Amino acid sequence: MSNLILAGSAEGWLVALSVLLIIVGIVAIAVMSVRIARIVRSMRTPQAVVGKWDLSAGDEGFDAEKAQKREKTKHILKNVFVYIFLTLCALLAFLPFYWMLMSSVKTEMEFRESVPTFFPHTFQWKNYWMVFHQVTSTSGANASFGQILLNTIIVGLLSTFLGLVLIVVTAYALARMEFKGKNILFALMLATMMIPGELFTVSNYITVAKAHMNNTYTVLILPFLVSVYYIYLLRNNFMQIPNSLYQAAKVDGLSDLGYLIKVMIPLTAPTLISITLLRFIGTWNSYIWPRLVNEKSWQMITNWVTGGFVDRVQATSPWGDNWSIYDKFYGDSQPLDTLKMAAVCMVSLPLLVLFIFCRRYIMRGVSKSGTKG
Repeated sequence: MSNLILAGSAEGWLVALSVLLIIVGIVAIAVMSVRIARIVRSMRTPQAVVGKWDLSAGDEGFDAEKAQKREKTKHILKNVFVYIFLTLCALLAFLPFYWMLMSSVKTEMEFRESVPTFFPHTFQWKNYWMVFHQVTSTSGANASFGQILLNTIIVGLLSTFLGLVLIVVTAYALARMEFKGKNILFALMLATMMIPGELFTVSNYITVAKAHMNNTYTVLILPFLVSVYYIYLLRNNFMQIPNSLYQAAKVDGLSDLGYLIKVMIPLTAPTLISITLLRFIGTWNSYIWPRLVNEKSWQMITNWVTGGFVDRVQATSPWGDNWSIYDKFYGDSQPLDTLKMAAVCMVSLPLLVLFIFCRRYIMRGVSKSGTKG
């Protein structure tokens, strides 16, 4: 194992991390076993306990300072073990992203070596430039990166905005307004969450095919505007607001729409922000539906990434006319994995930035919807 690690190979690091995790797991099991044995032993021999200290043997020989130091040492060792374990888990979770990022700036020859490297010998930033200029893939796609990115932004913004309006209005009606059949309607809406999503995909496809809505933005936006889960989430958040506010607003002459805009929406801003972000992320990552209903030029950015990335000849480039990244060595016959990695990095970067700066709103909105008061 040490030879593999010294060689810097991926297999060596993975084996080392696996062995280390196994050792940590064995230590954790041993510690938990000792603690459980102590608890069982203390249950079998009851003692007079005041606070954390055992007073069954009297006060002779009891050293409070030593006991406090012992408890402090145990607490420190426990925290060290927990942080080491969490750090190892974080490193394992980050490893695929690191491999994707490093592979995106490698040369294709280095990427295809039999012994993979964890750090590129030379950084080839031209991979990203080539991704932007991939127009026709080996799979028959006829769309540029800019066109597909524009499709994704338009669909993402419109779908998020229109869907948020429908979610807010529906959740408000189910939470505050009284009408016949409200509970039955809400129960039926919740029952639809138990139906597999594939069944909706088939029925929606049959509907849009008969309506001749293929190859439009409408077919990407309309079928998924309503989300029962987000309606349920926001309804619970609305119901936490005291009804006395609604009655006071009615006394002041405020309409239902005015109460929704001026009172309900500001008080539930964290949940609305989290719903907005999650809806946009879901639209950005949509793959099956755009690929099913639209042609290549009307699909989303995740569909575009799966296309072939080849050593294409560029008519104009910063490196001269009729230039290709490997002098047409690979040509159009083989997809370049390094270009695919660069494309995946570009697709993942907006979502990563969005989550880093808005994660507290997501956590706060989701957790707040499950509490009352």
